[in-house]
Amino acid sequence: MAGIHITDIEAAINWWRDRSPSPDGVSLPAATRALAEVYALMVYFHETEADENSLPDQAREAWLAWYATTPDTPCIAICSTSQGDPLCKGCGRTFDEVQRWTEMSPGEKRASWRRITLEGDAWRFNRYKERAL
Repeated sequence: MAGIHITDIEAAINWWRDRSPSPDGVSLPAATRALAEVYALMVYFHETEADENSLPDQAREAWLAWYATTPDTPCIAICSTSQGDPLCKGCGRTFDEVQRWTEMSPGEKRASWRRITLEGDAWRFNRYKERAL
């Protein structure tokens, strides 16, 4: 199961709020409402992740629209896994993540992004920040 973290749901809600604001300040457009329902259930049940494959269709489509606006790969073209490192010094992904990236689901990719961002010690976050832009 690939989990979509609650912070990604929140980011998608905010993206949709900017893209399609409430017409009257009270009601929500369909995409925002679909994501907000998932978010509310996650908060109510104290869940930090939603199963990528069991999201309601409208929420999944809204999340994928936001996801399409995010960078696909954390790669900064300084790969140390090809030199035998288990964790890439450049982007922070594991050897397995680098090898499987093109076949990973959006939820799996976002989980990798979340981990490397929280760790924050890959070169993309310090030495070569300009390459990450």
